[in-house]
Amino acid sequence: MWAFVFKRTLIALSVALTISVLCFSLLQLSGDLALSIGGPEATAEQVEQIRKDYGLDRPVVHQFATWLWGAVQLDFGRSYYYQSDVTDLVVERLPVTMTLGVMSLAIALGVSIPLGVVAALKRGSWIDRMAMAIAVTGQAMPNFWFGLTLIIVFAVKLQWFPAAGSDSWQGFVLPAIALGYYATPAMMRLTRSGMLEVLEADYIRTARAKGLRTGTVIFKHALRNAVIPVVALAAVELGFMLGGSVVIETVFSLRGLGQLAWNAISRNDYPVVQAIVLIIALFYIVLTLLADILNAILDPRLRAR
Repeated sequence: MWAFVFKRTLIALSVALTISVLCFSLLQLSGDLALSIGGPEATAEQVEQIRKDYGLDRPVVHQFATWLWGAVQLDFGRSYYYQSDVTDLVVERLPVTMTLGVMSLAIALGVSIPLGVVAALKRGSWIDRMAMAIAVTGQAMPNFWFGLTLIIVFAVKLQWFPAAGSDSWQGFVLPAIALGYYATPAMMRLTRSGMLEVLEADYIRTARAKGLRTGTVIFKHALRNAVIPVVALAAVELGFMLGGSVVIETVFSLRGLGQLAWNAISRNDYPVVQAIVLIIALFYIVLTLLADILNAILDPRLRAR
């Protein structure tokens, strides 16, 4: 098992380094940063001074090494637009994004696991077909369109929740539903397939032969084993949700990393864009690594390696 964990850790570190290189390179290829900072009215002397002030006149390799060393120390430079440290901006907005991600994951798990269990128990019935229809709809529906629909119905028409803002927990309900619904289908299908496999296992037939109640067999024996891969998938889905918060936070006007990233992209605020892309990518890498480690601990085949 430890060899498997060590191998996965090395892969995660190499992916993180690759993402940092791509993140830095793509923004460098987007144009002359000095001209973007100075604006269309900047003179040649002003543009040259900007290059010196921000270190843009140095070799690209030196710029990348300086930026990477700063990122390791959580120093992502200074924002061109906000004129403040990028780290302070990220720390200020991060709690909103994390709150949205955790609420979205809770909603996705709260819907997908019961629905997957019922679909497996009622295999081939109308409940099973309805669950699969929900899964297909969830993956086919754009989350921004679903978010706008939620605003129209529950914020404008019914006025149950606010349409925007994050001053209270009510402001997170609609964006969490919009973001969590996209992750529901994958976890629901995995729960359903896991339950179908477990229900055919010998120890489940033995438990039923002993006369145990149906609820005990399902929830104490079957679900406990079927939900193991769902827990690992949930960690990966949380990483996807943090990345997908860019659109949802913009739709619902939440002051999180997603909205900050959108504003930074529209204003050519490259240090902020680099920091957010790298942080979200690292979150996803770490969560994926934790999911692999969890699988290695719980899966006897991997534990034997």
